Amino acid sequence: WAEYEKKESGWQRKLVDYGNHAFRRIPYEEWGLKSIPPLSKRRRAEELGGQDDVELVFPGATIPAHRAQSILKTLVTERESLHRKRLMLSFVAMPFTAPVAILPVIPNIPFFYLAYRAWSHWRAISGGKHVQWLLENRLIKDKPSETLDHLYIKDGPTISDSLDVKEQILLTQRQVRNFSNTLNIPELEVELERAIWQVEQALQKGEEAAKVHVPSPSEKSKHDGKEKDVPDAGEKEKKE
Repeated sequence: WAEYEKKESGWQRKLVDYGNHAFRRIPYEEWGLKSIPPLSKRRRAEELGGQDDVELVFPGATIPAHRAQSILKTLVTERESLHRKRLMLSFVAMPFTAPVAILPVIPNIPFFYLAYRAWSHWRAISGGKHVQWLLENRLIKDKPSETLDHLYIKDGPTISDSLDVKEQILLTQRQVRNFSNTLNIPELEVELERAIWQVEQALQKGEEAAKVHVPSPSEKSKHDGKEKDVPDAGEKEKKE
């Protein structure tokens, strides 16, 4: 894949472009869940024994402390059934990619993609199960972060306030580089850019779907005229 990315043209370049576009459309929630390691026996013992502290770091000025863990629980449970369903669909579709393997030169990209998606869904399920176990055993410690507070838009609404107002993005693309540098997590930059892009697309689609066609004055007058031409049922009975 790294060699294909170096190509400036040809089917390899097109394949890389399509692949990157497909990866970008994988939900950011899935990327987050699969970054959480599965719950092994060793890790379970370490976490129960208090050897590893698990902290839930969040911007306290944006997310109320009493809602932090409930929001986390929603994030790790609401997509579980979806991941299970798509995991099975990926397995079912794999055999149908076999004919591609007989083509010369071109690798069986559909099979590799389905295998990757199956693994990705499995990791997302495992990560979600790990967090659920931590929540059930009360092993997660809330940790409001002033650093995150400063990184987010200062005049942005809190979650409790934003229930009655139009949704808006608290973190924008221009803040991503500063965000990842301040937290000293370089790999976070790509994750944030992808997540913000997906949220922007979702909000845009929601706004377009919510647009209601407002009839023009001429259309309204025609509609009113048609209504006047239709006799009322009660009046019709009286005339008869």
